[in-house]
Amino acid sequence: MTLRYKTEGFVFKKEDNLDSNRIFSIFTKDFGKVEVLGRGIRKINSKLKGGIGLFSLSDIEFVQGKIRKTLTDAVFLEKFKNIFEEKHVFEIANKISEVADSFIRGEESDEKIWDLLINSFDKLNQPNLKNYYSYLVYYYFFWNFVSALGYGPEISNCANCQKKLNPYELYFSSKEGGVICRSCYAIKREGLKIKSDVIKVLRLILKKEWSILSKIKIENNLHNSLAAISDNYYLYLSSILKSDFKND
Repeated sequence: MTLRYKTEGFVFKKEDNLDSNRIFSIFTKDFGKVEVLGRGIRKINSKLKGGIGLFSLSDIEFVQGKIRKTLTDAVFLEKFKNIFEEKHVFEIANKISEVADSFIRGEESDEKIWDLLINSFDKLNQPNLKNYYSYLVYYYFFWNFVSALGYGPEISNCANCQKKLNPYELYFSSKEGGVICRSCYAIKREGLKIKSDVIKVLRLILKKEWSILSKIKIENNLHNSLAAISDNYYLYLSSILKSDFKND
């Protein structure tokens, strides 16, 4: 007997396949990350295409075959239409999708990641979203996402020596997993110099103080620092996880 599975799913990636098919990468509420084949979904008369799409939340039903899962039904719950209206917002949505696709490996449900994904795309879906605000949503997602995976940064004390940080001599070290002091930086020579404002924003992000964060205008210097440490930490963690994945 063929087993059918029903759940809510958020589509963060799609890839066209042969014969009018499409493969969806979906983070589901009950099963975690799954790849599901939408058979014939690119045909004009396909019933499935009316219920699922990129960056959408849907009720989905699928069956497990010998090789892959196949979509049998889908109904839109939220299309997040505004994300497609602005180029900079769409780019951030893709950036979040790339992070999720890189770091989420197996089929395992995770309520924290599920809530974070939906919450972040809710924020991106606000109409007329300004460029700096969309980047703030990305930083909010990224740092809470890596924290949910167990890679949250140390931002209270020096990540190396654990001493109290001097707010005027701060460096972010991806290798050490957070902020380090000047003395440790002088020894290790690895890290990006940052200002105390970056730490203040990171603390608000990790506390999920969105009501405060949403009132902050990200100036160029602050944005550049947040972008630098976020991208650096992403690349570092990606290399670590790829190495672990190969060893498994």
